[in-house]
Amino acid sequence: MSDPLLFNPRTYDPQHFDPETRRLLRATVDWFEERGKRRLIEDYRSRAWLGDFLAFAAKEGLFAAFLTPAAAADGHPDKRWDTARIAALNEIFGFYGLDYWYAWQVTILGLGPVWQSDNAAARARAAELLSEGEVFAFGLSEKTHGADIYSTDMLLEPDGQGGLRATGSKYYIGNGNAAGLVSVFGRRTDVEGPDGYVFFAADSRHPSYHLVKNVVDSSKYVSEFRLEDYPVGPEDVLHTGRAAFDAALNTVNVGKFNLCTASIGICEHAMYEAVTHAQNRILYGRPVTAFPHVRRELTDAYVRLVGMKLFSDRAVDYFRTAGPDDRRYLLFNPMTKMKVTTEGEKVIDLMWDVIAAKGFEKDNYFAQAAVEIRGLPKLEGTVHVNLALILKFMRNHLLNPAPYEPVPTRLDAADDTFLFRQGPARGLGSVRFHDWRTAYDAYAHVANVERFREQADALCAFVTTAAPDEEQSRDLDLLLAVGQLFALVVHGQLILEQARLTGLDEDVLDELFAVLVRDFSAHAVELHGKDSATVQQQEWALGAVRRPVVDDARSARVWERVEALSGAYEMAP
Repeated sequence: MSDPLLFNPRTYDPQHFDPETRRLLRATVDWFEERGKRRLIEDYRSRAWLGDFLAFAAKEGLFAAFLTPAAAADGHPDKRWDTARIAALNEIFGFYGLDYWYAWQVTILGLGPVWQSDNAAARARAAELLSEGEVFAFGLSEKTHGADIYSTDMLLEPDGQGGLRATGSKYYIGNGNAAGLVSVFGRRTDVEGPDGYVFFAADSRHPSYHLVKNVVDSSKYVSEFRLEDYPVGPEDVLHTGRAAFDAALNTVNVGKFNLCTASIGICEHAMYEAVTHAQNRILYGRPVTAFPHVRRELTDAYVRLVGMKLFSDRAVDYFRTAGPDDRRYLLFNPMTKMKVTTEGEKVIDLMWDVIAAKGFEKDNYFAQAAVEIRGLPKLEGTVHVNLALILKFMRNHLLNPAPYEPVPTRLDAADDTFLFRQGPARGLGSVRFHDWRTAYDAYAHVANVERFREQADALCAFVTTAAPDEEQSRDLDLLLAVGQLFALVVHGQLILEQARLTGLDEDVLDELFAVLVRDFSAHAVELHGKDSATVQQQEWALGAVRRPVVDDARSARVWERVEALSGAYEMAP
């Protein structure tokens, strides 16, 4: 039986997209299925470079179709930057292996500064490279400074002839071994302060570009490279000054959204394997799934995964509807990066507790999934960085709603142009949101939504009566605990919005919110134990603890959905 809430290659037919998008997505699935599980795993274990995959993508024009904005498409009707179909492809790549997703993801990052640039020649060059099947890279991080772009040591010196010469190293740069264009961030030696920043385009095949090594043991090529006296002409300069800084942050805004749907794909493939194994393993004379704790763990994994999908799908709509007067995506973006990817870790852990040693076996996808799922919360900013970012929106989101027209489901074949004209990367504290209570009110009749709403209301009371004072606001350890509580409220909000738009089974929704009630209680207890928590905050924390509403019949019905995943999909050998 195929579960309509999960991706299944056997039944996949994305009819909500236009014909060419459907063809490309289905062709990608078919390429992996024809390649087979044995080859997929062997390539992963042998750390083989992704040449065959990139040749397929080039032949189909996959990256060119999905990653060329309409303005650079020279009238091609199927080329556009469409977040909905990009998300669908992320999920497919995650389902078959994060190495494939990574080559695509860093191409997206490498293109970000180009599509934001006013340099028409560079944009035309990028579009041509995409049409030729080339990949791209994003030269931001450095070995010493990480992503601290204020401290870049990629230095550009004037050459006396109107150009520049770049010298310096970059580290953790995906596709740095093969990129036709590398967007590199640096600073001029002759200009002080932020006015000296430069984003420029480099070619990994240039003799002044030196590939040092792959810094990871993986098919992913996460490179260290060095430029030595690399010539940078006016035609190579993408951004200068503060605009270069903004281009870096706005590129990450676009790129880090992709991590959530990659995480979903990983979890989906692993879930088919885990449930099938557990259902067919006999222990003490009965199936493993007959044990109550096993059913609870697999059911929790399933509803968490459904929640990941609901949140991410709804976040797509806010990305696609964004504009200068609607920047709500700036909250939902780090939420997908932080919350959805850490939920993915929990999903894998719950299933791994059930299948135990099976999760290590080399002939299963699960062993790969258990490793790869760890990377996503740590890419494009750590969990802590994104939680700190989320906190900037808390007061306005909880307490100061603004009127907005309802955002519809956005699956239309449109170009998401605003993503490349986001403007200055500041002013987050002034972003306003629609009233989060509306989504909760629509499901007030669902027992655990109502119970969780009590906790959400309690958080509003915390912000108004027991919020961290000036001294505590410097205690990031305490603030991150508060951030986890706020993140749960936002997570629940978009889940409920998408549930209403899709007619989600209320049994599944109720079971999911039972999990969220437990999570909120756990984070409240964690806040209670923080060293700097005041007595008032400690009392609030214990008062916010709730027990989910238990309904054995509901849980049994949801378990039937999980049980039906057994044998629903197995990759062709």
